[in-house]
Amino acid sequence: MNYIQQVYKGKNEWYHWLITIFLVLIGWQLLGVIPLTAVVFAKAENITEFISYAESNFASAGIDKNFLLFLLLFMFVVGLVFLFIGIKYIHKRSITSLITSREKIDWNRFFFAFFLWGAIAVAITFIGISLAPENYIWNFNAKPFFILVAISFIFIPLQTSFEELLFRGYFLQGLGALVKNRWFPLLITSLIFGLLHGANPEVAKLGQITMVFYIGTGLLYGITTLMDEGTEIALGLHAVNNITAAFLVTTDWTVFQTDALYRDTSEPSVTWEMFLPVFVLYPLMLWLFSEKYGWTNWKEKLTGKIEVPANFNENYKTLDNIGEA
Repeated sequence: MNYIQQVYKGKNEWYHWLITIFLVLIGWQLLGVIPLTAVVFAKAENITEFISYAESNFASAGIDKNFLLFLLLFMFVVGLVFLFIGIKYIHKRSITSLITSREKIDWNRFFFAFFLWGAIAVAITFIGISLAPENYIWNFNAKPFFILVAISFIFIPLQTSFEELLFRGYFLQGLGALVKNRWFPLLITSLIFGLLHGANPEVAKLGQITMVFYIGTGLLYGITTLMDEGTEIALGLHAVNNITAAFLVTTDWTVFQTDALYRDTSEPSVTWEMFLPVFVLYPLMLWLFSEKYGWTNWKEKLTGKIEVPANFNENYKTLDNIGEA
């Protein structure tokens, strides 16, 4: 069974999907937000000030940066737990089937992607610093920096795993089984993934052109998932991308405002660094992965039809039953 067909290993009545999505939203956007809300509310003198803190992504609330980062990431951790609960106890299928079509999770794929993109991200960052050193201030402070590194390596992979397994896992599999093809869920999940990042402060500063980067990144993760029949590579890429973003360079206008090694003091602008990954590095990465893992038949893998497996357990309803009594 291919990756999208893993969905047929579980129960797929419309209410299974509705309950799981509801659970995820409860965990992610309600229960997960309680600690952050409580801390910020304690800092605010009134509701107006609380709203002001929220509008600044809580950066103006005077909370320790590492503690604030932890509170923000905690929301996604709770969302991930509730997603796993929905898969295991509502859809009645294994968590592994959400992650990969292989019998076991291939951690070698995860770490290859992790270290490859990590090396590239570090190289690009330091090239940017060397080309415009006047824009960067050395910001190293040992104690908060190493706390930041610990938080980044422990909790950011959980945050990115939630996003990947929700979009390239749950929604991609579900939409693929519903519409019986691969191209539609690839495009839709990439588009929604990008648009949800539209709430990031970078978009307000740089404009809607940043959607090229976010949607392009979503396409990269989606293509690797479909071509490789699993999310391991996408999980590694996404995790290290956010980890390096957290502790290498910080600014006053990005979503991650941390005690990073460097502080970028330049005025926000659209530069080559935004388009280089999407139009140059991402295609090269896909070529490299295809060579290493023997990807073939790209047209079928990215646009082909999804068939109900011949050995499908008829006791489990398919997504064709949505809307039926």
